Amino acid sequence: MSYIICATWLARAGSEESVLEALKKVAPLSRQEPGVLQYIVHRSQEEPRRFFLYEEYRDEAAFQSHLESDHFKKYVLEEALPHLESRRREHFSIAL
Repeated sequence: MSYIICATWLARAGSEESVLEALKKVAPLSRQEPGVLQYIVHRSQEEPRRFFLYEEYRDEAAFQSHLESDHFKKYVLEEALPHLESRRREHFSIAL
């Protein structure tokens, strides 16, 4: 059964383009991981500092593998996170 992550990021004022650049780097690399089914980055039209990530993994182990990847560590932890005001992750599974 798929393992879903819905993440909402709010960039610090003035840092939204830095966050976007980090996401532009990590997204295509994440989509190439064997356990990643979807990795979609959205940006709010009303609030350009707000990003929504929809991530679907084969299972929780694939998600954990993603967290250990070099590109996650470099582009999310090192490049994006310092520019975030807030970050929220929710975990879901397909119900029906």
